[in-house]
Amino acid sequence: MDLNDRQFIDMNASRLWQGHMLYILVLAAYAAALPALAWDPNSKDYILLIGFIAIWRYSWWFINVARFLIYTKIRFPKWRRQAEEMGAAALPSEVYLLVTSFRIDTETTRLVYTSVIDEAKNFSLKYNIPVVILASIVERSDDVLIRQLLRESDLPDTVRYVSVRIAGTGKRDALAYGFRAISSQNPAPDAVAAVIDGDSMLEENLIEKCASMFKLHPKLGALTTDELCEVQGHWKFREWYSMRFAQRHIYMSAVSLSKRVLTLTGRMSMFKASILTDPAFIERVELDWIDHWRLGRFKFLTGDDKSSWYHVLKEGYEMIYVPDVKVVTIETPPDPSFIKASITLMRRWFGNMLRTNGRAIRLGPKVMNFFPWLSTLDQRLSMWTALTGFTLTVLSTFTVTPLAPVYYIFWMLLTRYILVLTLLLSRDRVSPIWPFFLYYNQLVGSLVKIYVFFRLDKQKWTRQKTTLKSDKSVWLQRFTNFGSFYIHLFSFSLFVVALGVVSGVLEVPSFYFWYNLTH
Repeated sequence: MDLNDRQFIDMNASRLWQGHMLYILVLAAYAAALPALAWDPNSKDYILLIGFIAIWRYSWWFINVARFLIYTKIRFPKWRRQAEEMGAAALPSEVYLLVTSFRIDTETTRLVYTSVIDEAKNFSLKYNIPVVILASIVERSDDVLIRQLLRESDLPDTVRYVSVRIAGTGKRDALAYGFRAISSQNPAPDAVAAVIDGDSMLEENLIEKCASMFKLHPKLGALTTDELCEVQGHWKFREWYSMRFAQRHIYMSAVSLSKRVLTLTGRMSMFKASILTDPAFIERVELDWIDHWRLGRFKFLTGDDKSSWYHVLKEGYEMIYVPDVKVVTIETPPDPSFIKASITLMRRWFGNMLRTNGRAIRLGPKVMNFFPWLSTLDQRLSMWTALTGFTLTVLSTFTVTPLAPVYYIFWMLLTRYILVLTLLLSRDRVSPIWPFFLYYNQLVGSLVKIYVFFRLDKQKWTRQKTTLKSDKSVWLQRFTNFGSFYIHLFSFSLFVVALGVVSGVLEVPSFYFWYNLTH
């Protein structure tokens, strides 16, 4: 690190601390300026309900934090020591690295494949274990670039390259062709295979650190790792992604204490090769679908990582999170506008989650283990409970006191800042802007989840201009769309009214009111 780099880092750290001090001072001044009335919405039920839901939500977060600490400080370090003691005996006899690329810029492709080739070369030279790099690609130019990188790397004979050319029909097809290519190589019974996205760079010793977990845990079917990001675009995107990955690190570690995970991210996950070559697994990833009571049968366009996760889960395999290994992803927001880009991404992410977690919940805690099952159930409940404070504040503004938003804003600034500070357990730095992103994710994210929940058949790729085509007639599709709108509106209205009545903010008209109204 040269002097200029050190000065730049020091300057950023100084600005970060200045931002935190400013946030704390504004919060203290806000608290001092609050009128006494703002602390008392004149409704005991209102306060009790807010308190009950707040205790539930924050207790859930701190339970996850506690499990995160147990996993990262006690459980996983023990596993790592055991794997290191086993040495080469913990490693498989073959390794496969499947990379999928489509519509990714040349420089990103160069960085990703350079990291993959270097990691394959170093691992194979160190342990004399064969490594096969499989590239599932669409454009011939990608194949030319990859072969050039391979020639420049002076690879040993134990590292081989296989390319699979497909039409640009989607990532699911790309993965299915790649899995069949692995199957054609007749992998050894103990072989492992990493599935890597075309915008994800591997860190040094990733293969060794991940592959050693499989012999340590004979029932392990798959694993995934921590993520860092290099974001192209405005600084808001960088901070937003960084906060999301900090939260992800805690949640994934907490669930992994039960030897399960909530997703096998498409960025980089490693599997037993015998799972990837199972025709049932390939078929599920290539053509996954669900039968919905109202929307009928529709296939999944996106969410291949959720399909693979569900298959591994359903078959009873263990899954773990490897917190000491990181994959660096190069993120390109789909729109220059933060609002548009974040909502587009959330619609895709939450749609994938909601289309899969319903059937996962039905597997029950016996298959999933209790805490992962409860976490999956919470994904459905949290999209409603996260709106409780905001909804009650709006109702109270019109029915109790116009000062309700004044108190609520202070509560939001205080609690989100405390939650953000807990992310220092996950990352070396947190930004004073993160509380606002945290609240944005809570409020806007919940609204997007609810919107998507009633329209699970609406899907679209972020990078590809591909949408799911319906086989319904025009009038039947319009009827389905109207049904989605009607049930969405009815459910949300019921939520608001029920919340207002239970809290005491809204009063239920008495029998005499209805009697006088109708006579």
